[in-house]
Formats: sequence, structure tokens, C-alpha cells
Amino acid sequence: MPFELSFGAQDVRVLEDQLAWSGHYAMRRLTLQYRSFTGGWNEPVQREVFERGDAVAVLPYDPEEDTLVLVEQFRPGAMRSNGSPWMLELVAGVVESGESDADVAHRETMEEAACQLADLLPMATVFPSAGACSEQVRLYCGRVKSTGAGGVHGLQEEGEDILVHVMPRTEALQLLAADRVPNGHTHIALQWLHIHGDAVRARWS
Repeated sequence: MPFELSFGAQDVRVLEDQLAWSGHYAMRRLTLQYRSFTGGWNEPVQREVFERGDAVAVLPYDPEEDTLVLVEQFRPGAMRSNGSPWMLELVAGVVESGESDADVAHRETMEEAACQLADLLPMATVFPSAGACSEQVRLYCGRVKSTGAGGVHGLQEEGEDILVHVMPRTEALQLLAADRVPNGHTHIALQWLHIHGDAVRARWS
């Protein structure tokens, strides 16, 4: 039989839900209990949950040139010891009220990489840090033309300073194999492309 998780949404009781902090993002303080694997319910616990909204991330791929369009930008959460807090990433953006995933994908690919999307393929849906953050990221592979792509992009009013890189698929996968892609959703997307890249190229060529 196919695998199924033991419990679902109905197996959690939210006893109290408070807004603990609100700024650029928000933090909720929950008192909750959930079913135990040994039977019955666990004792109530208090957990803080970081709320930053859901996001869509796109791996722009040019099947004719077999190249990827990736972006590099500063990430304050990656400031650790002597490692670089600049990350090589997918194009990504937060889903605003009333937007579809396709809306976000097209908008962010143009804003961050100055590329026009022609097609979208769903890759995966992930929770980057479900122990503390409610964010869900939906990953897509997007068909683009990479000829002429490059430069620095992003919205100045949002403090964005984004450098665009165009690289062969083989080079990106070499970075992945060398453990040089610490950004989680980018790592997942490149793994997906490693498995499905030839089929995607054939489909879009």
C-alpha cells in the first residue's frame, strides 16, 4: 500500500493563538496539543511560529542553450563566522493577496532577472523550516531565453541588489555536487533538474 502519514490537520488542537510580534514579518505564539503516536493526546505545549507568507520560486531554464539563469543576493540570515552571506538562488517572491503562483513567477522572473517566462513546470512544494516557520515554497522550472541575460536587477524601493548569472546546466550541477549551493530551495531545484533535465529539454526543444 502507498505510504500515508499517521495524522492530519484534525489531530491538532490550537488552544490559544496570540500575535507575539509584528514588523516586516510576524510572530505568533501558539498553545497547542496534538495526538501522540502511543495513543491519546500529548500535553499542551507553547510554540512560536514565524509568519512570512508563502512564496513561489522559479528555476529559469533555457532548453536551447542548456543554460540556467540564477541570481546572487545578500541574505542576512546566512551571516555566520567567515562564510559569505551572499547566496546563489532561484528567482523567488512572496505570494501577495489575490495572486496566483503563475502571477508571482512571471513578475519575479522579470523583476529579478529581466527574463520573460514562456512555460512553467511544477517541481516540488516544500516547508523550508516547518519546526518554526509557516512558510510554504512552491518550486517551478520556467522556460526562458537566456541570450542577453545578466546585469544587476531588483526593486530599489525593496532594497534589492540582485546580480544575474547565466551558467551551463553542467556547471550548476557541478556546484551542487561540490556542496556549494547552501540555499535550500535552490539545492532541491537543482536536484530535480539533475533527475529530469534531459526530459525537460526534450519537451521544450
